[in-house]
Amino acid sequence: MPGYTFHLIPHTHWDREWYLPHSVFLARLIPAIDDLLDRLGSGPQHTFLLDGQTVLLQDYLKVRPDRQARVAELVRSGRLQVGPWYVLADELIPSGESLIRNLLAGQADAALLGGRSDVLYSPDAFGHPAVLPQLAGEFGLRFGVLWRGLGGEPGQDRDLYRWRGPDGREILLYHLPPDGYEVGAALPADAERLPRVWSRVRSALVERAATRQIAVFVGADHHAAHPDMPGLQALLGELEPGSAVRISRLHDFFVAAAAEAAAVSVIAGELRWSYGYTWTLQGVHGTRAPLKRRHAAAELALATLADPLVALVLARGGGDRRPLLDYAWRRLLRSEFHDSIAGCTSDAVAKQVELRLEDAGNLASEIAASSLNELIGNDPDRVRENPEAGEPQLVLWNPVPRPRSGVIVADLTWFRRDVLVGPPGNKIPREGVGSPLFHLVAGDSPLPVQSLGQRTAHERLDAARHYPDQDVVDRTRVAFEIREVPGLGLIVLGVSPGSRSTAKGAWISGGTLANDLIEIRIGARGRIELADRRTRQRYPDLLTLESTGDIGDTYTYAAPARDPITRRAGKTATRVLADGPYVAAVELRWTLERAEGERRNQARRSIEARLILTLYAGSPAVRCSLLVHNRAEDHRLRARIKTGLPGGAATAGGQFGAISRGGIGVEAGRYPRETPVTTAPAQRFVARAAKNRGLALLTPGFFEYELERNGDLLLTVLRAIGQLSREDLATRPGHAGWPVATPAAQCLGHHLVQFAVAPVSQAQVESGTHLPQLWEDLFLPVRPVWLRQASPLCLPAIDIRLEGAGLVYSAIKPAEQGRSLTLRCYNATGQPTAGTWHLSAPVSGARRARADEHPLHDIRLGEGSRSVPFHAAPHEIVTIVVTLAQSD
Repeated sequence: MPGYTFHLIPHTHWDREWYLPHSVFLARLIPAIDDLLDRLGSGPQHTFLLDGQTVLLQDYLKVRPDRQARVAELVRSGRLQVGPWYVLADELIPSGESLIRNLLAGQADAALLGGRSDVLYSPDAFGHPAVLPQLAGEFGLRFGVLWRGLGGEPGQDRDLYRWRGPDGREILLYHLPPDGYEVGAALPADAERLPRVWSRVRSALVERAATRQIAVFVGADHHAAHPDMPGLQALLGELEPGSAVRISRLHDFFVAAAAEAAAVSVIAGELRWSYGYTWTLQGVHGTRAPLKRRHAAAELALATLADPLVALVLARGGGDRRPLLDYAWRRLLRSEFHDSIAGCTSDAVAKQVELRLEDAGNLASEIAASSLNELIGNDPDRVRENPEAGEPQLVLWNPVPRPRSGVIVADLTWFRRDVLVGPPGNKIPREGVGSPLFHLVAGDSPLPVQSLGQRTAHERLDAARHYPDQDVVDRTRVAFEIREVPGLGLIVLGVSPGSRSTAKGAWISGGTLANDLIEIRIGARGRIELADRRTRQRYPDLLTLESTGDIGDTYTYAAPARDPITRRAGKTATRVLADGPYVAAVELRWTLERAEGERRNQARRSIEARLILTLYAGSPAVRCSLLVHNRAEDHRLRARIKTGLPGGAATAGGQFGAISRGGIGVEAGRYPRETPVTTAPAQRFVARAAKNRGLALLTPGFFEYELERNGDLLLTVLRAIGQLSREDLATRPGHAGWPVATPAAQCLGHHLVQFAVAPVSQAQVESGTHLPQLWEDLFLPVRPVWLRQASPLCLPAIDIRLEGAGLVYSAIKPAEQGRSLTLRCYNATGQPTAGTWHLSAPVSGARRARADEHPLHDIRLGEGSRSVPFHAAPHEIVTIVVTLAQSD
């Protein structure tokens, strides 16, 4: 038999932050890369894989800008392999658009340095989405590497596979051995010690080899480069006289392996199960849940508000905010490191992640506000210089590409008095009358409003060339109903004195909230029943809150041996907050008392809950705002939604599609290395439905859920734990990380969780579009922007619509180059479909592109150059770059 070719792949896996903060690891990274650059000579035997993420070189060059030329030289020659990622993110928590922005940022960084590695390298993520091979194809990547999430089951005993994505595209996948990327870290360039170490490593690699090409990863977490790779190569050559031993780039290994890999097995779907092979660590999906919700909010603001507004301004010839937008995205991406966003870090790191997410959210808000002002012609400086020219206006912007109508909730402010800032002088503050009795006006049509409350607050009006104007105002929240706002379009509403009455579309009667579609009944002890008026299906005891013990760590859930479930007990206080005509809302308050385990000596700790249930006129969803004051430690708090549909599977949202998952039940003792979790990750929604009965649970972004065999869906609200890693868990013996106390991970204090529950049918779930559009209406509504002192406005006529069966909107963003719009959607079904983007402005050109915006082919336009037709294969991601002929 011919010998093997052993490819020695020197590398390091560098967590930018983990059990120590970024600053500490940075102080170790700089000398490590200094040493590496000195070691990388000019010969082919000198090469190094810098962990697949460009952010490490970005960090390095901020400290060592004098070494930019040397780094670029090594990257161009292929001796220093960088990218394709910007950061090695958790791949299940960020959205699909975040994964694309991650690869775009890595591609841009690598291009500046001289070129990227063409291997989708993911050595340490806690599971992988089914769409990853598809994303690889969208960036011209043919190969991939991963570890967790695969292995230990029948047919999973080789090192190479063809991993097929939902659209049918494949990558050649190398699966790391059970010891992962550090399999060869201990190989010494020492003739006496090497044979014993090599024997073990060789055995682990050769018995899995699907070809004669064998990858030997030499490196580990935060390790400097191996001190003598040429020496190691020479000694291994003596031990393997019938084989070749090379120091290789990762890409070189794949090219050689691909030539022999025609018969390797094909795998498909998500990879989240490696319990018989190595730790999968799926318990991280519920860890530091408030941090994950903050991430979802910042991600949503960037992808759905800032991105499209910057793109619209740019495409119409306005200012270019892409550099600032890119900076904001990178702040978000630097919070998506697999350990960082998973929450399995020290408290110091979690605090830094929270600050970065706050920065990203603030940047998104400011970028969106300035872009909208430019788009509509609002000039705060003009009003400041000529106050008589300003008047109150309410601008409505629809952030999705389809026309929408329905109920809108907006905050309006009314001047009461000036707040003077600076040394006392002779300036007298102006006084106002505050909130009047009013209604809104759309053109000549009056729009009645429902008052939802009022309070006194401070408001600051900013202008680029003036000091801020701070005022005391009445802040009034109102609800009203609008007929239609075009896709990505704008309308403006005026204010008129006096009230107007209207028929009720949502109401409260006794203990029942209702609209024309659904109703909610509040019974004794706060029991909630949902009724679907269209199908006459009823869902008794719809929603409860429950707490169970959690003596695990940030990686793994572990229940105490004796732990009764704590559910609502005692009196539930109920209060009506709004009774129509547009919004009906009721508040429920109660307390859960937990009896803690041995660690707390049975001390009783409370969890105070405030649940606001809201119905909008014409909406089929119950909006839920859960406010929790958590005083308990070492427990898991979850919301239970009872579907009444035992057995079967749930459909969970994922990146660029959905996935069907059944409940998890595993024979005790089958996986002694790590007990499989019964929970699962989801993006935006999960639904259980059969025929005309079913319920969908929807949230603003990522969340952890569980489907029980009785059909109940459970939403993780909090995992309250106090250790980064424990070694004494029955569910995972051994430390998964360096032990550090994490008192902040107990999540004590106040937390707000927004979600919604809606009755759905099996046909609606299977359509692929119903749940995403319902999610848009709930968490990406028509956006009201109140301008208390608006300059004369000039709203552009924008109407961008996506049409096509099974097509789901994903993004509208500024193109990476030029002043074009990048439009992205995906086919959520398993059938081919045709689609069309309709634009109100004429288009001078449109081309089909990959997600990395590499052009594929031009598209013939239709309808007077205002429509862009296309075809979408099953589950295909469709990216189109459009250039407007002129601004409106």
